[in-house]
Amino acid sequence: MQNEFDYKKYLALIAAKKRLFAAVALVIMTAGVVFCYFLPKRYEAKSTVFVEKNVITELVKGIAVTPSMDQAIKVLTYAITSRTLVQKVVSDLDMDTRVKNDAQMEAMYKEIQKNINVKVKDNNLFIISYTDQDPRIARDFVNTLVRRYIEDNVSSKREESYGAIKFLSEQLDTLKERLDQSDKELTQYKAQKGGIISIDEGKLFQEINTAQQKLYDIQLRRRHLEGLRPLSRKAGDPLQTKLVMLQKSLEELRVQYTDSYPEVVKVKTEIAELKEQMKGRKGDDIPVADPQELEKVEAELHALKASEEGLKRYIATNQSLLRTIPTAKAGMEELELEKKNRKDLYDQLMSRHGQSEVSKQMEIQDKTTNFRIVDPAIMPVKPVSPDRVKIIFMAIVAGLAGAFGLIIGLDYLDHSVKDVDVVKSLGFPVLAVIPRIRNDEQERQERRRDFLLYQVAGCYFMLILGVLASEVLNYSIVDKIVSKVTGG
Repeated sequence: MQNEFDYKKYLALIAAKKRLFAAVALVIMTAGVVFCYFLPKRYEAKSTVFVEKNVITELVKGIAVTPSMDQAIKVLTYAITSRTLVQKVVSDLDMDTRVKNDAQMEAMYKEIQKNINVKVKDNNLFIISYTDQDPRIARDFVNTLVRRYIEDNVSSKREESYGAIKFLSEQLDTLKERLDQSDKELTQYKAQKGGIISIDEGKLFQEINTAQQKLYDIQLRRRHLEGLRPLSRKAGDPLQTKLVMLQKSLEELRVQYTDSYPEVVKVKTEIAELKEQMKGRKGDDIPVADPQELEKVEAELHALKASEEGLKRYIATNQSLLRTIPTAKAGMEELELEKKNRKDLYDQLMSRHGQSEVSKQMEIQDKTTNFRIVDPAIMPVKPVSPDRVKIIFMAIVAGLAGAFGLIIGLDYLDHSVKDVDVVKSLGFPVLAVIPRIRNDEQERQERRRDFLLYQVAGCYFMLILGVLASEVLNYSIVDKIVSKVTGG
């Protein structure tokens, strides 16, 4: 019941101040309508571009290097709204002739970048739009922007192809020089160390051991002859002959046994006794050596010493050579590895160079990814802003809400007694309520004024609704009237 009472109260309040309510509501609505028609119109032009991959791209996959469009599409918005591209478009359309200083130019660039919009669909279709107060400028700007972007994209890909070929050619020349240098160094090294590298280490080691064995035998023979030299000088001395034989036997025994071995001790004792006997002899008892025999012994000793020296030099040379072989082979392997690495890199660059040649020809003949303009921008007819339908509708709502709020506010500020309950709440007894007395003439005049108010307000509101309907149907009555008045 309280809600129903409040509802009736507000209706009664509106009815009591219906003229103020209608006037305020219509003024606010009118202001909204006038405002939306004073806002500058902005037109949007769109162009749809399709990224089309050529079938040749799949055929030459692995043979040629084709640029990936995924990366280009990811930065598409930044590329299209870049200052460099915008400057080119502004220059093509002579839009920079309208500015007078650098500050205005900077403001124009920022405004243009803000009005450019890019939407990407399915990674192979993108829509570029631009809004401007002049529909022709909007159309021309979008078409020029798309054309410029495609031209710059194709040009940049060609420059990349030419740059890649130039770089690879320069690197190939450098690597060819290094490869030739490595081959030359390897040839020289083989000429210097080839004999050493070709030697079999195992066989050389065996030869050294054989030479050492021969040297050992020669040394034994030389020592034996040196031991026989006194015997040769005293060939008729049986004691000397026996001493030499005993000394030879002692050397042979020491090879196998120690000095404490009984046989070794026995031979040493006999040698000592024999030497004592030889010391006790007189000079006449010693026989004279045979000159021919002595000469023969000396000749053999000389030959043995020469062979011994030769074997020592041979062994020293081979041992030095044996120590040199690993170093020589390591140097050889290092040079061969360096040559192989340079050869592999050279072959890879040569292969890349061939791919770059094919890629360049594809770019020249436009056989890679193509940009196809599906829908070029046309001159827009309907502005995208302001949204008059929305503004007028909001003006109607704002007019009704504003008028209602104003009435409620005025009623709240009015502290006069409006009903019996207010008097009762003050503690005064209410004896009677005297209604407002109106005569019939006043009632008729009041009804005529109300009827006129309703007619005028209703017609004016219908006019506003008519303007709204014309905007909804895309047939602006106001624009038509202004066009006829201005002769446009």
